[in-house]
Amino acid sequence: MNQANVKVSFYLKKSEADADGNCPVMAKLNVGKYSEAAFSVKMKVPQSRWTSGRASGKSVAAKEINNRLDEIRAMALSIYADLSAVRDGVSAEEVKNQLLGMACGQETLLSYFRQFISNFEKRVGINRTEKSLRAYKNSYNHLAEFLKTQYKLSDISFSALDRFFIDKYDLYLRTERHLAPGTIINLTVQLKTIVGEAIADGIITNYPFTGYEPVRPKAVQKYLTAEELKKIMTTPLHRQTLYHVRDLFLFSCYTGIPYGDMRSLTKDNLSLAEDGTWWIKSSRQKTKVEFEIPLLDLPLQILEKYRDTAADDKLLPMYCNSMLNLYLKEIARICKINRPLSFHAGRHTYATEITLSHGIPLETVSKMLGHNQIKTTEIYAKVTDDKINTDTQVLNKRISKCFSVVI
Repeated sequence: MNQANVKVSFYLKKSEADADGNCPVMAKLNVGKYSEAAFSVKMKVPQSRWTSGRASGKSVAAKEINNRLDEIRAMALSIYADLSAVRDGVSAEEVKNQLLGMACGQETLLSYFRQFISNFEKRVGINRTEKSLRAYKNSYNHLAEFLKTQYKLSDISFSALDRFFIDKYDLYLRTERHLAPGTIINLTVQLKTIVGEAIADGIITNYPFTGYEPVRPKAVQKYLTAEELKKIMTTPLHRQTLYHVRDLFLFSCYTGIPYGDMRSLTKDNLSLAEDGTWWIKSSRQKTKVEFEIPLLDLPLQILEKYRDTAADDKLLPMYCNSMLNLYLKEIARICKINRPLSFHAGRHTYATEITLSHGIPLETVSKMLGHNQIKTTEIYAKVTDDKINTDTQVLNKRISKCFSVVI
């Protein structure tokens, strides 16, 4: 970046002088030798009061005009510095467009992001969660640090965002911050949200993420197989605490209820149907979407085992999530399950091994999981080879007598 390449000068457009001899003041931007742009600064000055590109005299009006011209020059230099810090080949037209936008009160990236967070905070507890708010604040901090360390900037204009900027941010998160691919995806998705909001507000028109594809993390199987589930259910454990954690995990495996919703369940969430089936009816803490789950025998046994042991009419005595995950890793070692095990794997296991693999339609699984969209359910419920084999055998039995071939 070399600000000596940028020149800002002012002149009068004498061809449009009014009856009193007042002429529009024009600005001319030169970037390098060949890039030039001109625009009106929305002021008029008498031709007799104009000398060497400035209003002459010591009047209040002359001082105000010259102060405004100095502001425009300073903004132009600042905009050029922002844009050229991100990429080479910045044109005078780009600086002009950004300058005119700033004069109309155009937002900068971090300023707009802060306002987004402020508005988000007001919706926490209504249709947004505290966890999501923390995620956006974390994303903001990463972006601010990126601008500070990579460009020496405290903020940047939206128009400076392009594919090069996005790729450089991705590289920074990957090589300087050493973040995992999944974390990088989350951070760039949050930045996409901010950019999308800015486009919706008419602040920018270009979409800088066009063509950007983040590196996807290697797919990890999150559900337990039938064999692994059997190991957890039958392997002797050496402490009562581990049995307690195992029971809580199995409850999630056989209901699909995640930790945040499990810890909130009370006796009011239990309902007995006319056919004698016990149901859990509640709504997702995260999305407020209602869900209804018929209880199988195992979760009913677990509820009976821990009946009246939790405070405040809660159905189950829960540990904090971090402790559950710590104990589950110990249980996995004891059961010789050679991959990371977390409490959320229970929800994936219910979707894949307990329901979908046993013939429950995806639409029904989606309803029980409390999802708004089938696409979300597809992330949890995986079609296993055993499921394909079973379905194919059933299909073969159904059609084998329907068609015959003369050989």
